[in-house]
Amino acid sequence: MTSKQPTARIRRSPEEVRAAVHQAVVDLLSDPAGEDLNIPAIAHRAGVNHTSVYRRWGSLDALLADMVTTRLERDSPLNDTGSLRGDLLAWAKASAASIRTAEGRALVRAVILSMPNSPQAQDERAQHFRRRMHSIEQIRLRATARGENPPPLEQILDQLVAPFYLRAIFGIDPPATGYPELLVDRLLGTTGAPGTA
Repeated sequence: MTSKQPTARIRRSPEEVRAAVHQAVVDLLSDPAGEDLNIPAIAHRAGVNHTSVYRRWGSLDALLADMVTTRLERDSPLNDTGSLRGDLLAWAKASAASIRTAEGRALVRAVILSMPNSPQAQDERAQHFRRRMHSIEQIRLRATARGENPPPLEQILDQLVAPFYLRAIFGIDPPATGYPELLVDRLLGTTGAPGTA
């Protein structure tokens, strides 16, 4: 087993504790020879008392939802490229790059492991989904403001977002080149046509 040594328990701010716990989740999910994912193991890896983790998050589901949402919000802002295709392509390239990393795959595993089994968990998962879709909605709003006609959110979800999650779930990396362009051009109905970003 290649588990890291736990961080020494020293006085840390709430945000430092939160960051350490989130990183512990990523580390445990990324380690193929690691421990089972549970709050005592997470607390040990983070160097905090497990009662503190229970007190702050209440359950593993809530902790996973918080970690996923925080990481996705950190990574989601994208620059305005000046076109709908360019914005969607930037999003798709960032997603392809993410699921090639251990942390990106760990985030997808965390989403799967936090499947809701209570009304509270269902609400937290809905909030995570809305936040995940916020960057897509921003792309759609910018396109509309430029006079472009973006596809409906549901269509973007099915044709652009879902393929990345499906590949990540089954551990299948996207093709080395051209995959983001292929998905975006299929979505916009421009496969085979020269694209302009």
